[in-house]
Formats: sequence, structure tokens, C-alpha cells
Amino acid sequence: MSGRAVRARFAPAARHSAGGPLVVKLGGSVIRSPDLASWLEAIVDARAPVVVVPGGGALADEVRACQASLGFGDGAAHRMALLAMDQLAWAIASLRQGFEVGATEEDLRAALDRGLIAVWAPYALVAERTDIEESWRVTSDSLALWLAGRLGARACYLIKSIARPGQNGASADELARRRIVDEAFPAMLRASRVPATLLCRGDQASFASAAASGAPLGTVIE
Repeated sequence: MSGRAVRARFAPAARHSAGGPLVVKLGGSVIRSPDLASWLEAIVDARAPVVVVPGGGALADEVRACQASLGFGDGAAHRMALLAMDQLAWAIASLRQGFEVGATEEDLRAALDRGLIAVWAPYALVAERTDIEESWRVTSDSLALWLAGRLGARACYLIKSIARPGQNGASADELARRRIVDEAFPAMLRASRVPATLLCRGDQASFASAAASGAPLGTVIE
């Protein structure tokens, strides 16, 4: 086993003692930025059970452009955007040893139980659901919260390549108005009952220790 693979593992029992995994949503802007490598290293260094949710990034942007050009409906666009997330899940997992793609809750839990970092490919679990709106109001932000609720996560971190909008806390409604999170996010935050925190540029240096200890970091979304 390579040295990097060893670093990517944590004690599987930690998932139970800590009260659930962490869900970490990597925004599309982060995936396209030079900071991606350092964020992946921070996730590895946390040595905590983590499920990574990728944004759709440039692939989802292309779906939007194609919809505007070709005129297909939101149902098709929703599925295409989910497939964009799936593709980036495979890309992210290929960049580090010890990361494994999972499509279902069972897949993700199995990866965590083996001490791996799980990366969610959402299409299989989300595409046919009638309780998730098929529109651009729901993006990977809300889907990360939805998954966090399903997994009983102890926290959901949204990582975005932006300057911090506030030092202590920020209203989900205000963040949605500013298009920092999607329109459905405030309602999903209330429904999931999972604490959510916004992390921004430069937070990767402190993420590992904060994730492991539960220490405050970033902007709490209220």
C-alpha cells in the first residue's frame, strides 16, 4: 500500500463514536481552481469519516448553455446536471488513493466502514425521486444537505472559492439571495436538520484540525 493510501485512511470506528460522517461539498469553482489539491489534502489529513459531494462545475455550466440553446426541459437538465456531478465524482476519486466513488447510501457507508473517503455520484439515488425538485433551484448545495440528512451526518461543509461573506454566521436566506447557495438551500437546511458551514479560500489550512475536533471554522449558516 502506498504512503498516500495510508494517509487517506482513518479508524472506521470513528464514524460511530463521532455521531456520523462529515459531508463535504466541493464547489465547481474549487474543482476548477489551483486550490483543489490542497483541499483534497486537507480532507485526507482530517482523518475523519468524510463523504465528498462534487459540484457540477463546468460540466453543469455546459448543461445550462445547452438547455438555453436547444430548449429541452428542466427534467432533462436535472438529470444531465446529476450526470455532470457523477463525472466529477470519478475525476476527484482518481486524484487520490483511498477515495472511492459510491452511488447509494449503502455504497457510501461501506466505503466509510473500510476507512475510505467516499465520493458521491448522485444520479442513481436522485434521478427518479419525486420529492426532489427538478429545476435549477436545486443544485449540488442542496443535494449535499439532503444526503447529509439521509446519512445522519454530524455536519455539512460547503467549500466555495470565494471570499468569506461573514466571520461568524450568515443567514441561509441571505446567502440564497446573493446566489452563494441555491434557492432551495434554506428549506433544505431546515428539513435536513444538519449543521451547515460555509468554507472559503484559505480555510483548507485549518480544516483538518477543525473537522477532527469539531472546533469552529468558517461561516455558520443559520
